[in-house]
Amino acid sequence: MRNTPIDPSVVGDKIKNSGLSSLDNASIREIVKLVNQIEKATGEKYIRMEMGVPGLPSPTVGIEAEKAALDSGVTALYPNIEGLPELKEETSRFIKLFLDIDVSPKSCIPTVGSLMGGMVSFLVVNRNNSSKEGTLFLDPGFPVQKQQVRMLGHEYRSFDVYNYRGKKLKDKLESYLQTGKVSSILYSNPNNPSWICFTDEELRIIGELADKYDAVVIEDLAYFGMDFRNDYGTPGKEPFQPTVAKYCKNYLMLISSSKAFSYAGQRVGMLVVSDYLYNRQFPDLLRYYTSDRFGHALVFGALYGLTAGVTHTAQYGLHAMLKAVNDGEYDYRSEVMEYGRKAKIMKEMFLSNGFNIVYETDIDQPIADGFYFTISYPGMSSGELLEKLLYYGISAITLNITGSDRTEGLRACVSLIPRDMFPTLEERLKRFNNDFK
Repeated sequence: MRNTPIDPSVVGDKIKNSGLSSLDNASIREIVKLVNQIEKATGEKYIRMEMGVPGLPSPTVGIEAEKAALDSGVTALYPNIEGLPELKEETSRFIKLFLDIDVSPKSCIPTVGSLMGGMVSFLVVNRNNSSKEGTLFLDPGFPVQKQQVRMLGHEYRSFDVYNYRGKKLKDKLESYLQTGKVSSILYSNPNNPSWICFTDEELRIIGELADKYDAVVIEDLAYFGMDFRNDYGTPGKEPFQPTVAKYCKNYLMLISSSKAFSYAGQRVGMLVVSDYLYNRQFPDLLRYYTSDRFGHALVFGALYGLTAGVTHTAQYGLHAMLKAVNDGEYDYRSEVMEYGRKAKIMKEMFLSNGFNIVYETDIDQPIADGFYFTISYPGMSSGELLEKLLYYGISAITLNITGSDRTEGLRACVSLIPRDMFPTLEERLKRFNNDFK
């Protein structure tokens, strides 16, 4: 470790003084802080793969709409807690054009990013039946969502879905639902971090079992349309983004503007509720809210208690982007396909230098190239691999914190690696492999 690209004494010192007992279970933000400190102390730039931050410019149409909203004086007014009417209309239209699902504008609610959409969902879904306990996570998944349910005092269950793909999913999923304790089921599709994508067969299994056992599905579509093996980018034409909404009545969708629209900094997303669920009554909700109607409790109970509405200008920006996409004037997918192209190149660099892809197949085909991929190195645990890579100027997060069964792997995000740093990445990987093979 004496001849590593980053001064080993600095790296070792910063790790020692980080307060982390090990890197195996370090959170995303803890790794961000650690790498920031090392970069500042050494002046060396890292290959930053730990955080899922968009690496593309925001669409001009959204920025200009926000500017116009500022000039119109909306900053002096509280936003309507139910959301900007035109944004709700355009979201309903977007859901129809890109998922082929009918949802009324009333059931489309702006949130301060999808992370808040999840929090609001847990506050209502996991309290609608006093005999149930909480959420079943189809892992691996986004670690902060488990943190949210822990913060709320809810129980949760989870399993790594990778070994239960296709028809095998039914028995595994039903074994949890049969307990009668699961109030909600959450997964991301495409999946963060593995990038597996559920098939229609699997979504049907999830949806039908959810209705059978009266559980609400929370479908996290943070990476909307980003399975680049299929063209989900033409409004109103097949193929449509796959969704569980085709197969069940009780669902919520988390629609993010962060990745698909590169709009992460404005913290605006949409929570879409099935019309059936929005209007459904749950007497047990009266323990916490003034109404037993799901949609009313969601908006005027949970959402009101958290934010009392989403920033006015951000809503105008998202409205403008959705309208441009719906009208066929802005092709969001052609822009974000750059992530897939970068992933293909980066994965080959890792593979040619002794690494393996942890989640390598999507049932019967190679995993798609997208926003994330997963890596391991023979003979190293996840925490050990992460610590050693830090000496070589490469950062990531362990799969341990995602609910993965694969304790030897890391999640790598491609978004913040500019192409002009590819030679640096390749050189550092070669040095790593030469030192440890």
